[in-house]
Amino acid sequence: MIMETEVKQTTFTPITLTENAIIAVKKLMGEKELEEDFGLRVGVNGGGCSGMTYVLGFDKKQDTDQEFYIGDVKVYMNKSHGLYLLGTEVDYQDGLNARGFTFSNPNASSTCGCGSSFSA
Repeated sequence: MIMETEVKQTTFTPITLTENAIIAVKKLMGEKELEEDFGLRVGVNGGGCSGMTYVLGFDKKQDTDQEFYIGDVKVYMNKSHGLYLLGTEVDYQDGLNARGFTFSNPNASSTCGCGSSFSA
């Protein structure tokens, strides 16, 4: 029996996920058999060769988080991280030259060679 699930849409999201990223996130969540209260955590941490590094993983909602939906992916982000990530597109690539999640951040004034670190 197939059960229909209600997909919540958020009118404004500080980041976007490409179709490839949504597919990859849903696949990973299924493989990890996460509980329903887990979502995709997107954020930043201090450090890295350019000053800040991207955070991408699965987590439960924290008190300081905003929650939004992109497609049917539940996303959590610390409210203070939106300043650094506003307008960022998260993509998933599976090619010969690039494999994995990538970030295209219009707020980054410089990035490192590997693309996992930036300065704003």
